Amino acid sequence: MVMNVNYARRTILAAVVLAAAGASFPAAAQQPIKIGFVGAMSGISAKSGEAITRGLEIAIDELNGKGGVLGRTLVLIKRDDESNPAKGQIAARELIQNEKVAVIFGGIDTPVAMAVVPIVNKEKVPYMGTWAAGTFITRNGANPNFVFRVSAVDELVDKALIKYAMKTYGSNKPGYMLINNPWGESNEKGLNLAVSEHRIEKAGSEKFEDKDVDMTPQLSRLKAAGADSIILVSNAGPAAQVMKSIERMNWSVPVISHWGISGGRFPELAGTMAQKVVFVQTYSFFGQQSGVGKNKITMLQKKYPDIKAVGDIVPPVGYANAYDAMHLTALAMRLGGGTDGDRIREGYYKIDEHKGLIKTYKKPFSPANHDALNENDYIMVKYQGEQIVPVK
Repeated sequence: MVMNVNYARRTILAAVVLAAAGASFPAAAQQPIKIGFVGAMSGISAKSGEAITRGLEIAIDELNGKGGVLGRTLVLIKRDDESNPAKGQIAARELIQNEKVAVIFGGIDTPVAMAVVPIVNKEKVPYMGTWAAGTFITRNGANPNFVFRVSAVDELVDKALIKYAMKTYGSNKPGYMLINNPWGESNEKGLNLAVSEHRIEKAGSEKFEDKDVDMTPQLSRLKAAGADSIILVSNAGPAAQVMKSIERMNWSVPVISHWGISGGRFPELAGTMAQKVVFVQTYSFFGQQSGVGKNKITMLQKKYPDIKAVGDIVPPVGYANAYDAMHLTALAMRLGGGTDGDRIREGYYKIDEHKGLIKTYKKPFSPANHDALNENDYIMVKYQGEQIVPVK
């Protein structure tokens, strides 16, 4: 009789354990999909990190409101790289190894992105660029390559900048002012190619450091060489010093810039000289908006009290690129049928069409092309106060 009681107890206990284990399986399957972001969220370029974060959050809110992806909700996990490549590497490894993120979204800095690229390719974790434009971020030679991008590409931006300088200002001898890092190097190659294609010559190529406060010597050399426009490639802080140096020289020269100046406190640091620069973007919230654009403006104003009007959505490129990139990534997860790196990577290639904010994407990715945007997706803008408005 005792044996029967003990047997019964063991049977009941086993049944309870199995039931509990069975109940845990679907619960585990419903764990949130972790989305990582490594970007500048402090320092001079903090506005870029804020914009990308908000673009991702709005997209995630939309996706979760419709049931998430593959029956699972999405959660964003952020890490500040402080625009430092070494800190970006530490953040990426921590997100991959400890947080087990499905994908990492990148921020404004090309040097940080280039430092992270070997890590994500080795770990087979997709990296989605949302700002950094260095040509070799996506064209990195890896096979398989897990790095994708919804952003500008230096080689294409450089063609647009030279074309704009020639068409708008009649420039046939541009001078380059480039930040002395891998991003500056990437653009120097692209600008040289664009100048060669248009059969004009450059006045010269000058470099400066991130902490430099006086660029008068470099600018003086370009002026003496006959530069009739300045092509500027820099983030907000150093670019402001370039503009102050031009002001001290009392040099009235057109300045056409890459979009790094929109990721920080450029209007504050450059003062009235900020309004003398024309630069590139991928989107503007001013003017006639698509249904996607109108809906996003409404969502942003509802979620973030500091956004009172479209002029407060600054910098727009961070919001727009990140928003579209998140939706394309969610679509890749669905089409790939999972959240491991290989499935997401293959899912990107399977995207046929997606109606996004910047444009309607048609087969945006392929094994030969990991950049969803091209030279036809750029617009020229300028600062009006602290607002970024299209150039008419």
